[in-house]
Amino acid sequence: MGIKDLLMHDIKEAMKNGDVAKRDALRTLHAALKQVEVDKRIVLCDEECISILRTALKQREDAKESYIKANRQDLANKEEFEISLIMQYLPQQLNDMELESKIKAIIAEIKAESMKDLGKVMGAAKTLNQVATGKRISEMAKKLLS
Repeated sequence: MGIKDLLMHDIKEAMKNGDVAKRDALRTLHAALKQVEVDKRIVLCDEECISILRTALKQREDAKESYIKANRQDLANKEEFEISLIMQYLPQQLNDMELESKIKAIIAEIKAESMKDLGKVMGAAKTLNQVATGKRISEMAKKLLS
């Protein structure tokens, strides 16, 4: 079952269970996918769906940080809930130890030595975009290069 099909199935389940918050969050994600399909006149494959969901995840994370800074814990909690839903449709994310070992391998491979080489490391680390957010990759690379 593809991501779009799974998303529709989960929307129907949320409707049957009367889970309004989950239903609405999933509908928003489905609408984002559908909008791209209509705009580009294509049928999305799972990789394209993952890319769109990663964008939605980043938006939610940024919004959550903003709400926390504004002392709006209620809205931050809503964003956290939506983040947890989006994560269910993305590939399994690497934990910190796995991410650190992968980035160490990339650093060794390209012979990076200092923060000046961060751009090269980030470029080579694009292969990890499916299993870790760019923010996590960047933070880990900075930590290892400094």
